[in-house]
Amino acid sequence: MKTEDFLSDDFLKQFKTADQLNNFLAQIQKRGIEKMLEGELDSHLGYDKHEPNESNNSRNGYGKKKIKTSYGESEIKVPRDRDASFNPMIVPKREGMVQGLEEIIVSFYAKGMSVSDIEEQIREAYKFDVSTATISRITSRVTEDIVAWQNRPLEPVYLIVWMDGIVFKVRENSKVVNKTVYIAVGLKRDGLKEVLGMWLGKNESAAYWMTVLTDLKARGLEDILITATDNLNGFTQTIKSVFPQSATQVCVVHQVRNSCRYVAWKDKKEFTADMKDVYAAPTRQAAMAALDALDAKWSAKYAYAIKSWRENWEELTVFFDFPLEIRQIIYTTNLIENLNGKIRKYTKNKLSFPTDEAVLKSVYLALREVSKKWTMPIRNWGMILNQFLTIFDKRVRI
Repeated sequence: MKTEDFLSDDFLKQFKTADQLNNFLAQIQKRGIEKMLEGELDSHLGYDKHEPNESNNSRNGYGKKKIKTSYGESEIKVPRDRDASFNPMIVPKREGMVQGLEEIIVSFYAKGMSVSDIEEQIREAYKFDVSTATISRITSRVTEDIVAWQNRPLEPVYLIVWMDGIVFKVRENSKVVNKTVYIAVGLKRDGLKEVLGMWLGKNESAAYWMTVLTDLKARGLEDILITATDNLNGFTQTIKSVFPQSATQVCVVHQVRNSCRYVAWKDKKEFTADMKDVYAAPTRQAAMAALDALDAKWSAKYAYAIKSWRENWEELTVFFDFPLEIRQIIYTTNLIENLNGKIRKYTKNKLSFPTDEAVLKSVYLALREVSKKWTMPIRNWGMILNQFLTIFDKRVRI
């Protein structure tokens, strides 16, 4: 039967209930899995069924196995070979769950569901039981994935790297303490974003970022053209010590927020509008003139808010060295803050984590879910790449 026949109204009318359609699809899936197992055995033996061969190994009938899929539980025939060396990939030995369902369980876990919640959801949706031990075993494999992912080689050059930390509550020695997951996101030469890694440490500090940057370099990263960070004290010097050629842009949005902390509520709207004249200026010189105007108007009331602009001026105005299209993606760390917000969405059900491993596992799965959508280059990539090539030339072409 052709695929279009399955979709025809006449064909679908024979199913009076959703259960009947589900049972039919389960049978189709069962037959498909058995056919794939036959194909896997052909590949394992090196010849098709009924073909002459000189192999010492051969088919040896079938065994039966109960499996769990997204359509429920069913029994399938599994082909065997004489020397018992055949281990199918679609349903490995000693496992009774197809890969697709395992992915569903991991996806539930990534979205912040507890093991007991996943058990209940599977029972309601797929009409069979999966033990909490099985769910824990499936999700624990994520730890192995994290190790491989965290140690994978990186590209030699990233055009931009955004760095920020996100704080979680974790149990440690019978107490709940704050710990920071450090996250770095890189922009590759093809315009795609990539999470370079995550690291768990104490409260965010420039000293720990040194560990992060050293790890990135050990994994093959040779050069970062531009870094975008928050205004953590000492962060720029830390970056320069590992990647001395990198231009470091401190997040302007962080600066605006920090300045507003020292401004009375009744003046915030006007003060914020005046600050925008600084960072929205067309040139660094125009920005300095706007800062002088801000100083003249507000220094009598909010000298400390303006002082921090002058103290961080060089790092706050790096983006003026670049064309408008590049400025718009480096003057703020909004990209990684948005990422952190999505991580929060996935982990919001966890008030605290029992172990370091638990928080890393949850954050990794959230990152994996979010980055699945990073399939297209950033907007105006052709123009931006040409700008990078014009400015950095040989450093981009490494």
